[in-house]
Amino acid sequence: MATVTLLQLKLGDKINEDVLTPLGSVLFHKGRIVTPKEVEILQAFLVTVVDIETNQAISKTREDAEADAVQEVSTPTVTSPLHEEYDHMVKVLRQVFNSFVAGQAMPVMDIRKQLEKMLEHIKSYNLLTFAPRQFMEKDYLLHNSITCALTSYQIAQWTGFPQKDWMQLAFAGLLHDIGNVKIDKAILTKPNPLSIEEKEEMMRHTVLGYQLLKNVPALNEGVKMSALQHHEKIDGTGYPLGIDATKIHPYAKIVAIADIFHAMTLNKAYRKAASPYLVLEQIQSDAFGKLDPGYVRTFVEKATQFHNGTIVKLSDERIGEIVFSDHNHPTRPWVSIDGTIVNLIVDRHLHIREVLR
Repeated sequence: MATVTLLQLKLGDKINEDVLTPLGSVLFHKGRIVTPKEVEILQAFLVTVVDIETNQAISKTREDAEADAVQEVSTPTVTSPLHEEYDHMVKVLRQVFNSFVAGQAMPVMDIRKQLEKMLEHIKSYNLLTFAPRQFMEKDYLLHNSITCALTSYQIAQWTGFPQKDWMQLAFAGLLHDIGNVKIDKAILTKPNPLSIEEKEEMMRHTVLGYQLLKNVPALNEGVKMSALQHHEKIDGTGYPLGIDATKIHPYAKIVAIADIFHAMTLNKAYRKAASPYLVLEQIQSDAFGKLDPGYVRTFVEKATQFHNGTIVKLSDERIGEIVFSDHNHPTRPWVSIDGTIVNLIVDRHLHIREVLR
């Protein structure tokens, strides 16, 4: 073991002792590998020295380690059971979409088997921090569908749905946009505003999705109605039927929340991802007349239940740790930065851009 200054710290070094913040929270646990992201956080918290291993049994050279660290920053390389099963789910769903295009039957058992494998790791899923390891904008529909499956399943748990509904709600999230396989890709990825005719064509994906699912016996009615109704609004201003809250299936109300969240926090060909905290605030405002307010309240409260000490980056690039969360303003906690408290309820021009740890 050796104690080194930040100037002596090298990419690829392995931290040998827990690193603490000025308030005593664990910034990095023992065993963390140093990448540019770690260096940035250490600098932000004014950490001057770090204990590192000196006898690492590493076959790579220092240059190899640095190259790996740089790759970790530019492309997520997180290896976890959830990410592994997520990647397999992408492959399965791609085959499902292709089978519908070719007019083949849906392989429901294959989908369910992989969904179950992925959902075994739902406890490690955090919708504010989870990111696919391999994301290409052309595969947006696949990633939106799978993240909606994870989030719909989680919302079902949070809102007290019976356990028998959890898997079906995951199916509802996964297949809610299946009708888009019948829509011209040029319309789905068009960077400019759609014409009236193009909007009408795009809106048909709800009816097309229902038609694709309606005769699949292994899916319950809620899954099918989610494909049809996930763009309906509780005040009756949605589409395709313009129905109000009394006629919208509960599954569709859940999927609508998940769909809006992930549609705004995933990159698209014509728009970059937004901060998940800003999206939560937008969803809160949309709850009035558009989304189910009870489901939204639970969703935002549960999604933002971070322990004090969570490390975040603000919209002005400063890094700090959450020290207090106001129950009435769950997306705007107090953040300690260099010993100064930033109250995001008061400083409305700032928001949390990213959760780092």
